[in-house]
Amino acid sequence: MNGPEIPFVFAPELHLFVGAAHSTAAGAPVVTDGSSTLGHVVESLGVPLTEVGRLVVNGAEVPVSHVPRVGESVEVYAVERPQRIPGAPLRFLLDVHLGTLARRLRLLGVDAAYTNEDPGDAALAALSAQEQRVLLSRDRGLLRRREIWAGAFIYSDRPEEQLRDVLDRFAPELAPWTRCTACNGPLADADKDSVREHLEHGTQRTYDVFAQCTACGRVYWRGAHHSRLEAIVEKALRDSAT
Repeated sequence: MNGPEIPFVFAPELHLFVGAAHSTAAGAPVVTDGSSTLGHVVESLGVPLTEVGRLVVNGAEVPVSHVPRVGESVEVYAVERPQRIPGAPLRFLLDVHLGTLARRLRLLGVDAAYTNEDPGDAALAALSAQEQRVLLSRDRGLLRRREIWAGAFIYSDRPEEQLRDVLDRFAPELAPWTRCTACNGPLADADKDSVREHLEHGTQRTYDVFAQCTACGRVYWRGAHHSRLEAIVEKALRDSAT
């Protein structure tokens, strides 16, 4: 770029994406080409637009299509939380690296599409648009694809922090124990006789309360891992209430 120099200041939440020069309260000038939109310039500096909230030029909010000019200064804010996504219900799509997060969202009753076979960036972006799902990823390149319906960068590589971040950002409605953690299908109460063929003899003797996925047929009961899952659910409910 060989156009005007435009001072840019990025919100602290966005410093992860930009170089050291822009990771200060004062920001730094950016040389633009005089024709690129503000959205293009911000992305060229490494910030996915999914993470950008208000864009303010000389004190006035502008759209991403604004072309910065000489004499202007730009403030780039992070997306506001909770982020309101148009349409309902709120649904997510997770890339191949976020399997644990997908299962935890499903545990909480959140619609979270996921497959452990990578379909490729183009297919993920197309599915996001087709089914109006918020695409969750740690891949900045994927989140820059224009065809995605909505998206969000996952900042941590720790599942518990990832879950807290998604719940804080989007505040989805929680309905624990209502969704299959394996396939995302809805669960329904099931009596022991109807699921007996899916159970080992020890399970048949020990447990009486069951649920079954209406999509894949998987059977659930309060087994050895229930206390750990219950702790995840209780913490999520507490966090979402504050």
